[in-house]
Amino acid sequence: MARHGWGGRPPADEEEARQRIIDATAGLIDRHGVAKTTLSDVAAELGVTRQTVYRHLGSIGEIVSVVAARGAEDFVDRMVSHLEGSRTPAEAVVEGILFCLRTVPSDPRLNLLLQLGDTATFSRAATSPMMLDYGSAMLRRFPVEWADAGVSDADLDGLAEMIMRLLISLLDSSTDVPRPEDEVRALLDRWLVPALTPS
Repeated sequence: MARHGWGGRPPADEEEARQRIIDATAGLIDRHGVAKTTLSDVAAELGVTRQTVYRHLGSIGEIVSVVAARGAEDFVDRMVSHLEGSRTPAEAVVEGILFCLRTVPSDPRLNLLLQLGDTATFSRAATSPMMLDYGSAMLRRFPVEWADAGVSDADLDGLAEMIMRLLISLLDSSTDVPRPEDEVRALLDRWLVPALTPS
C-alpha cells in the first residue's frame, strides 16, 4: 500500500481502503447529494488521486451502488426493529409500508437505490429482479409467522412484488402533497389486510 495520500494515514490493507472510499462517498452524498458527488470529489476528500479510487472500487457509479446497498441493509434492520411486536402478518405489512412512506423520501441513500426523483426510473428499479429478490428476503426477516396468514415461503416473492408496486404509486414524487398517513392506513386496512387475513 502506498505511503502517500490518504491524509497521511494510509490504509493497512485493501479492505480498509475500500471502506474508507465508501465512507467518504457516503459522507459527500449526505452533504451534497449524488448529482454533485464525483470521483474527483471522493479522491480529494481522501487526499488521493482519482486513479487510486478507481483502482480500489471502480467508477463513481459502482461506488454509489455499494453505498446505496449498505444504506438499504441499515434501513431493513431499522424496519425489522420497528415491526417487533406486530401481532399478525397483515399488521406487519401495513406498518412496514407506512414505515417506508415515512422513511424513504428523506433517506438520501435509499433514494440512490430507488432513484426516487425520477418516477419512471424508480418504477423500473423497484420492480427489477434484484429489487424483488431483495423485497422477498426483507419479508422473510419480518418478525411474524407467514403461515398464520396462509402465505407460504414461495408466496413471498409475489407478495414482495405487489408491495413494491404499491409503494411505487404511494411514493410517486410527481404528486405535490403526500397522502395523509391515516388515509393510507385506512386504504391498506380495507383492501390489503383482508388478503392477508385467513377467513
